[in-house]
Amino acid sequence: MKKSLVGFKKAVGFLALAVGISASLAGCGGGSETSSGSNSSNKAEKKVQEIRVVAANHPWTESIKKMLPEFEKETGIRVKIDSYFEDQLTQKTAVEFASNSKNIDVVMFRPLQDGKMFHKSGYFADMTGYVSKEKGYTDDFIPSSLGSVKDGEKLFGLPLVTETEVLYYRKDLLEKAGLEVPKTLEELEKAAKQLNDPAKGVSGFVARGKRAAAVTQFSSFLYGFGGDFMKDGKSTLTSPEAIEAFSYYGNLLNKYGPKGTLNMSWPEAMAVFTQGKAAFYTDASSLFTNATDPAKSQVADKVGFAPFPAGPNGAKPYNVTSWGLGIGANSEKKDAAWQFIKWVESKEMVMKLQAEGNPGARISVWESSEGTAKFPKDLAEAIAANGGEKGVPYDRPVVINVGNARDTIGDVILAAIEGKDVKAAAEKADGEFQKILESEK
Repeated sequence: MKKSLVGFKKAVGFLALAVGISASLAGCGGGSETSSGSNSSNKAEKKVQEIRVVAANHPWTESIKKMLPEFEKETGIRVKIDSYFEDQLTQKTAVEFASNSKNIDVVMFRPLQDGKMFHKSGYFADMTGYVSKEKGYTDDFIPSSLGSVKDGEKLFGLPLVTETEVLYYRKDLLEKAGLEVPKTLEELEKAAKQLNDPAKGVSGFVARGKRAAAVTQFSSFLYGFGGDFMKDGKSTLTSPEAIEAFSYYGNLLNKYGPKGTLNMSWPEAMAVFTQGKAAFYTDASSLFTNATDPAKSQVADKVGFAPFPAGPNGAKPYNVTSWGLGIGANSEKKDAAWQFIKWVESKEMVMKLQAEGNPGARISVWESSEGTAKFPKDLAEAIAANGGEKGVPYDRPVVINVGNARDTIGDVILAAIEGKDVKAAAEKADGEFQKILESEK
């Protein structure tokens, strides 16, 4: 672990030297600062004039900007939001954190992509003390949404935006063929085979087939077959369940998928579906507007949604936190930062934000008509069905070197789609993935 963390910090160290000073100056626009502990007096808290929130260029960020006057009026705390594209956000925050900057008070982060590295590097403040003072605070959060922002029982963040894998399908094609919506993976394969019609330019199934990009959506298939990426620090890519899952996913795309599958991430796969060229599509629930917006989809009025089909091990879809909020470890305004997070994570605010299409993590909001008003009825039902105890809190290996791990596992998916020896590919990937796991101990 130490070796891995040292390597990471070296990777951003040179950038930190170059931009550390300017980053510090850029974030010092606020007024006086309060002490960092959660026991700061009310008097000290009132001295906080401004907190800095580093966020992604995301619909959530745009929504919250419009609502800030409400928070600022209520608390007297001004909020400055700096927003960046996803990869820029990771780089920016990594550089500032590595240079021990005190100027990130609240950070928006991707728990499953950057969370473990940032947490193990000591970049996040422990939020457990704040949360524990709020009686039953996390009871209303989808259980799986908390899994990726915790280390044991300690919270280093709170879930902000959630998503789960659902089945997109063409209602008109199923109705014409007299087919029911598939409830199992076995039924999905049979229906995809029946509706596959290359002569008419319609594939039975489409999904991500591009190396690393495919891993997250493959994960629900893997769990459904009873497999996983690893167990107790050991790679499980060659387990019988994993081999069966790789083979199933690859076979589905090999036989009933469109041409060019190996180059498809979500935009390409979604385009095939929205152009009316596929009967079934599995991907993240958060992408639904691409399929239902007439300006983006040629089949907008023909799209249906269903829970992720059950495999031999039952329905085990990922139900994850795609974006979370944390407090910077070196922030000297932690109390004010918590006030902001508590406000945006409140039931009332999540309701408002979700009404604008930002899927949150509160159970009560998903169970309300107002909270699901912007979602198709069957999609809201599918999301609810994917939740609870069946939802898996990760859609990729929970490791520090996420990129390398996804590439390695993606190689097996590619082999399966191409009709190659899946077991041989899995054995090769198993050894490479195990080296990644060993390097992080």
